Amino acid sequence: MRTLLTARHVVGHENGRHCLIENGEVVIEADRIVFVGRDFPGDVATRHDFGQALVGPGLIDLDALSDLDTTILGYDNQPAWEKGRIWPKSYMDRGPYEMYTPDELAFQKRYAFALLLRHGITTALPIASLFYRAWGEIPEEFDSATESAADLGIRAYLGPAYRTGNTYIHDDGRIDCHYDEPRGLAELDAAIAFAHRHEKTHGGLIRAMLAPDRVETCTPELLRRTAAAVRDLDIPVRLHACQSKLEYDLVLQQHGMSPPEWLASLGFLSPRTLIPHATWVSGASGLDRPGRDLDILGEAGVSIVHCPLVTARGGRALDSFSKYKARGLNIGLGTDTWPPDLVVNMQIGALLSRISDGSARNTRAADLYDAATIGGADALHRPDLGRLMPGAQADITVFDFSHPLIGQVIDPIQTLLIGGAGRDVRDVFVAGRHVVQNGEIPGFDLAAAHARAQAQFDGLVAKYPERTWKHPPVEQIFTSSYPRA
Repeated sequence: MRTLLTARHVVGHENGRHCLIENGEVVIEADRIVFVGRDFPGDVATRHDFGQALVGPGLIDLDALSDLDTTILGYDNQPAWEKGRIWPKSYMDRGPYEMYTPDELAFQKRYAFALLLRHGITTALPIASLFYRAWGEIPEEFDSATESAADLGIRAYLGPAYRTGNTYIHDDGRIDCHYDEPRGLAELDAAIAFAHRHEKTHGGLIRAMLAPDRVETCTPELLRRTAAAVRDLDIPVRLHACQSKLEYDLVLQQHGMSPPEWLASLGFLSPRTLIPHATWVSGASGLDRPGRDLDILGEAGVSIVHCPLVTARGGRALDSFSKYKARGLNIGLGTDTWPPDLVVNMQIGALLSRISDGSARNTRAADLYDAATIGGADALHRPDLGRLMPGAQADITVFDFSHPLIGQVIDPIQTLLIGGAGRDVRDVFVAGRHVVQNGEIPGFDLAAAHARAQAQFDGLVAKYPERTWKHPPVEQIFTSSYPRA
């Protein structure tokens, strides 16, 4: 049974790059694309004419927000270590505990997956905070997440985050590290077992990945064993690294090497490795250390996961997107924070790159759109994703260009990066399944879920004093923009 999609603008793919087809057609059969172009000669069972719209490949989010995002609490509330983003020793001594129930964790993932789809993201590698967890994530919650992802129809690479250590802060303000290697290695074993259970299940919609939390919370043995498991399983591994000066300095202090140097020495880096955020590297602004950090990542075939929105909120940027691209580094995109909107991240990524370069000539709208589609697919070694061409998976995102708030269309990709947003997503197909229909997710009450999410979020915020340095009341941790009348 074939389905034909038509729209004013279609992003096709020829000769290894995207191309634009005006008044184009896309034909789906089962989970695959069988035709992209004009005037399909065969028979079709169903037709969808989207009119003034952009039909393009589904967006790929390599650091996909799967949380009720606590990062937004730090927007105006800094420094982060003083606002609950590093555990105080007193909380460590009393024993960290799970601040969400299993039911709340299951809801959180399902809610997040629905929002990712609603923003046009068809492939997601989830990321959630560990600050409110007892330690790492647990396989049982990801067993539940697997069912939610398959039910909603999102393509997901899943695996519980694990670690062998964490940072904490003493009463006098010193930041230190605590390690529990046996616990972390046991979590790695559980993550490997999860991967064996779920890799390529649900018709291939669910894939596995390994997710050590962040470089400064990992011991050498954890990283060596993770790298061995990645080679054995042939699955992606994502490790947050080079994302803060605190992290960079801690790794230098503990190992005498930069994070990329240390990871290379352990045999961790490979073409299967994804590194968010890679903004603190040798030679970058604010880091007075010579070195070859980016060369090391590039020579290993590592993919950079660029998360422009969350990075900019922290006062940082890649220096710059165009320079990383010119080095031959593969760059994909991630949301990481609220909103889970890759269009906003494309827009901010382009602007930050132009500011860093001091020029508008080096970074084009297509560069960021490529990162959100082709770059993500290449990072996952999936030539069947991120492209609309015969034989590719039928993962498709439709942006509505018919409303007046989109502005005047000069070129659909440029227009998307000038006046568009994830809210303009109208329809989404994943593996040929129509998972978002005219802005609605069949069988999912987004309004009711939003109300539940706010109540759950409020409950978590109320617990912040327990794991914040010196345990101030909530109103001192998160101050109001203006005095409350």
